[in-house]
Amino acid sequence: MDKLTLLIVDDEPNICEAIRASLVREGLSIEVASSGIEALQKVQADRVDIIISDVKMPGMDGFALFERVSAASPDTVFILITAFGTIQAAVDALRKGVYDYIPKPFTPEELRIPVRRAIEKKLLLRENQALRSQIEERYSFQNIIGNSAVMHDVFHLMRRAASSESNVLIIGESGTGKELVAKAVHSNSVRARKKFVPVNCGAIPEGLLESELFGYVKGAFTGASGVKKGLVEEADQGTLFLDEIGELPMVLQVKFLRVLQEGEFTPLGETKPKKVDIRLIAATNRDLHAAINEKRFREDLFYRLNVIPIELPPLRKRKEDIPLLVQDFIRKHKGKAPDKNIAGIAKEALQALIDYDFPGNIRELENVVEYAIAFTNSTTIQRDDLPRYIFQRRDEQKKVAAAATTLPLREAKIQFEKELIMAVLIESGGNISEAARRLNIHRQNLQQKIRLLGIESASLGE
Repeated sequence: MDKLTLLIVDDEPNICEAIRASLVREGLSIEVASSGIEALQKVQADRVDIIISDVKMPGMDGFALFERVSAASPDTVFILITAFGTIQAAVDALRKGVYDYIPKPFTPEELRIPVRRAIEKKLLLRENQALRSQIEERYSFQNIIGNSAVMHDVFHLMRRAASSESNVLIIGESGTGKELVAKAVHSNSVRARKKFVPVNCGAIPEGLLESELFGYVKGAFTGASGVKKGLVEEADQGTLFLDEIGELPMVLQVKFLRVLQEGEFTPLGETKPKKVDIRLIAATNRDLHAAINEKRFREDLFYRLNVIPIELPPLRKRKEDIPLLVQDFIRKHKGKAPDKNIAGIAKEALQALIDYDFPGNIRELENVVEYAIAFTNSTTIQRDDLPRYIFQRRDEQKKVAAAATTLPLREAKIQFEKELIMAVLIESGGNISEAARRLNIHRQNLQQKIRLLGIESASLGE
């Protein structure tokens, strides 16, 4: 990586030499200008990363130079050297974008401290720009981002699926981006100009699901006062995306098997079947093999769906992608705090995110980044800007592990189960249905465990 360039601007040569001597070991490429005009010419001719400028100079003073530099090179970090009489003016300049000021007289260490901070800021900006370039040029398929080996495999399967008309089954935990993958496959397929119709099988009450999917005719049931086109027919010529296919009742599984085998369906109250041409993409966070063994999912439907399986890894198994994802989420959400001009994330904060396991996966990471943007008072997200639970989870795990070495097995299991359920409930915002999906158990079972373990709603707050 090229050295950062520092430009010293002062009309007194001995001051320039003193500053150069103080900073010679900071790993910078140092240049000197004896006036504001000369400094501006250097900025316009080549990249200058950091400027240290005296305020009082003939021709163009430091304040005027800052105004010209900020217009010509907004990313240049500007530091003023000011005498006692101009300190208030320097403070006012901070509000306009000057990075820092150094009052005269100053020691070498008083000079180095703001320069080192400026170096850190410039290196962070450079790193973020490199990450942004990676995101834009190399490491994405539509809106899915990653450079890990497992994601390269996913991209390969997605491209194969996009070039095919076969059914696709996307498998992955909640929050891993299953619908994004489905949309990307559709958008790169021959059906891209037709409709993409998403359906969450777990979000629609079972009594309404059949009529929503297959439609109905007038008089099909009490309250059916007209004809309603179902979502299956809505997706004709396009792609139907069935999210959480494992929640589909057995009676509807039979109907979908007919759609896939015969290309036809019958609306409620109708006697004649309708033809339909759809490409089906299904997704699940459940173990469908276990559901088949438990007679909750049809084996013949599974094999019809599972022609091209795409398994999405949880975020904890692709942690090398976290820096790329964080940068993308900052770009996406920083506009919600335009006055802060968020440039990136500090190394300590990024490491804290890498150390965390993210049971809510990418969706949870995005929420964390958006939270940090709202709460930070800096141009870079700091460790203290992150939600407290990011650090509390690791502490809780250590406590549970320590207790497990002294408690009887049965009590240790109960304590672990309670800690796990409480953590997932917090991450789900207290939504029991969502927590049940993440824990891969039925909602009623989770409610029973909450009662038995004595988990109170008050304990789920911060």
